[in-house]
Amino acid sequence: MEQEKAILALAALAQPTRLQAFNLLVQHEPDGIPAGDVARILAVPQNTMSSHLSVLARAGLINAERRSRLVVYRADISALREVMLYLVKDCCGGRAELCAPLVAELSPCCIPQKVSS
Repeated sequence: MEQEKAILALAALAQPTRLQAFNLLVQHEPDGIPAGDVARILAVPQNTMSSHLSVLARAGLINAERRSRLVVYRADISALREVMLYLVKDCCGGRAELCAPLVAELSPCCIPQKVSS
């Protein structure tokens, strides 16, 4: 990932409503959620939410898809992955022991949980 793209993505997420919207979209993967529902859930006027979603889309963090009369937004998980990897790519100057706590904290959320019968 290029530095410019990382800066654009991080800047887009550096606003409370946009960060909340992005988190909501991640939670609704892979189906996505209509723009109006995002606005309603976050209690933000639709025109304001539209602007926020546009910023996230320009940053490459979300995608929009028209479904009939609805515009459904989805988080771009691969873009999130790229940003996260950009931030930790040269983690701690190659000193893996310094990154071990970060990896340990991320592991449980990335490993599918077993469902008990």
